[in-house]
Amino acid sequence: MIKVQMKDFDLEKISKSGQCFRMNALAGQENKYALIAYGEYLEMEETEDGVCFSCTQEEWDKLWTNYFDCGRDYRKIYKSVDKTDEYMLRAVSCGSGIRILRQEIFETVISFIISQQNNIRRIKKCVESLCSSFGEEKYNIRGEKYYAFPTPERLAGLTLEDLQGCNLGYRSRYILKSSRMIVEGEIDFAGIADMAYEEAKAELMKLCGVGIKVAECICLFALRHVEAFPVDTHIKTVLLKYYPEGFPFEKYEGYAGILQQYAFYYDIYGEI
Repeated sequence: MIKVQMKDFDLEKISKSGQCFRMNALAGQENKYALIAYGEYLEMEETEDGVCFSCTQEEWDKLWTNYFDCGRDYRKIYKSVDKTDEYMLRAVSCGSGIRILRQEIFETVISFIISQQNNIRRIKKCVESLCSSFGEEKYNIRGEKYYAFPTPERLAGLTLEDLQGCNLGYRSRYILKSSRMIVEGEIDFAGIADMAYEEAKAELMKLCGVGIKVAECICLFALRHVEAFPVDTHIKTVLLKYYPEGFPFEKYEGYAGILQQYAFYYDIYGEI
């Protein structure tokens, strides 16, 4: 267990931000959350003098500091918002504490294929069902069973009948086809992490069931291209109501995707 001084970091907001689906509050334990990522299990607790993480300093340095985007000055982003942009000022105030996570690419691909025409609660149930059915069985710090996210090879070898119990609907076909495309090398999946934003987005859109919105989500939440700007129904509503002439990308060049995440969160949890 280690304790880290974390600025602009809110576990509840991150868990509800719609970018990851395996981070959840621990039942009956205030300010405590559990996360499964990269096959690892992590517990976190916010305290008055820092955030406690159930890992070693070596594990923190190797995986989690990058996962939680600890090298970015989020306060600088807050302060950079145009003072005349009243909506974004409110959104940033509401969403401050959210960080853009660096998630495993394949998990993000499959999770956001599942997210299509879906709500966060149901997405989480579908993802957990997929993991418990086809992921590697592992044990957490208390000896409790959990499951890693399935590998591309594992999903590629399944059939539509195998996935019936996961309640994925039409998305099952997309998941199987995309997994097979990755395993068979039909796209340069191994090279995506090193590609520039537009190149990565174009490569991802070759996958079955990955359109522009899902590709933007993967670019933002797995590849951390913070200029990516996913437009779902929430953001579409925001743009129509507050930015009818178009979002001012020129003002927020290089980090519009982070502001998009605040707007997404604010539209769900902040607006009356």
